[in-house]
Amino acid sequence: MNTTIMPVGHLTADQVRQVLLAAVAAPSLHNSQPWRFHCTAAVIELQADRSHAVPVADPEHRELTLACGAALLNLRLAIRTTGVYPDVRMFPDHGNPDLLATVRPSGRRPATPIDRALAAAIPQRRTNRRPFLPLPVSAALQAELRQAAEAERSWLAILDRTQRPKLRALLRRAHDRQLADADFVAEWRRWTGHDRDNGDRVPARNGPLPEPRDEWVLREFSDGTAATEAAGKGFEPEPLICVLGSFQDSRQAQLQAGVAMQRVLLTATAAGLATSFLSQAVEVPATRKELRTLIGGGLWPQTVLRIGYGPPVPITPRRSPKTS
Repeated sequence: MNTTIMPVGHLTADQVRQVLLAAVAAPSLHNSQPWRFHCTAAVIELQADRSHAVPVADPEHRELTLACGAALLNLRLAIRTTGVYPDVRMFPDHGNPDLLATVRPSGRRPATPIDRALAAAIPQRRTNRRPFLPLPVSAALQAELRQAAEAERSWLAILDRTQRPKLRALLRRAHDRQLADADFVAEWRRWTGHDRDNGDRVPARNGPLPEPRDEWVLREFSDGTAATEAAGKGFEPEPLICVLGSFQDSRQAQLQAGVAMQRVLLTATAAGLATSFLSQAVEVPATRKELRTLIGGGLWPQTVLRIGYGPPVPITPRRSPKTS
């Protein structure tokens, strides 16, 4: 690994370092951080790092690609705040499928107020698995979240009262199926519930509190011995549950959905909202198919988000930007 960071295009070496730090603040399955960067004099390359894949939970690397899309948006926003325009090309080399995107800092252009607000939210965003307050998210904010997804060529389906119980059942079924798989459980324990700060993985401190538990937050990140109380105690009675979907299911569509996902998350963070993921329903093929039907059949579900007003939670650790 090359730890020397050089200027790239219109960015100084210090600016390159700062935009890479912003990129790696993106969310990823089990905080696996499955990305690496290659910098040349002209471009920053975003590459998939399969050594940080989670192959049992994510055998097709769909969530890996989503995470890299989230890192790509952070990188793009961070470059914009320097007053430089990031020229992005997705999958520029069909002979190199792990080269997901190139970003060329190619010219001067002032950042917009929205760019600055979203970039400022990057270090504030957390995955919050704790109970949220029983406060509704306003219709105006819901519309803003939808617009954030649409701005990145994706769609945010907000589930209504009739759809939420069906999703809850899908989550429970997917969760039970995963826990019945010894390989999944072994992988899960490798990546979560650790006391030491390894730079990646999910520390126990970032999981839901041992009590109370809720059907929306099925995964806990202790050592697997956390107590269980009655479902729903202490949790918001009507959470805002959204499905981020794409209009196709190609790798490029998944990468674009990751960009959209992160724009939704940053828009929520900038508005004072907390967010977390309900990944089980999209990780199990059978329940993902049913989830697609639940949201109308026209979208490919890429991730499920729980959004509301939550308490502060600690940041998850990050590795130094991996460059080559």
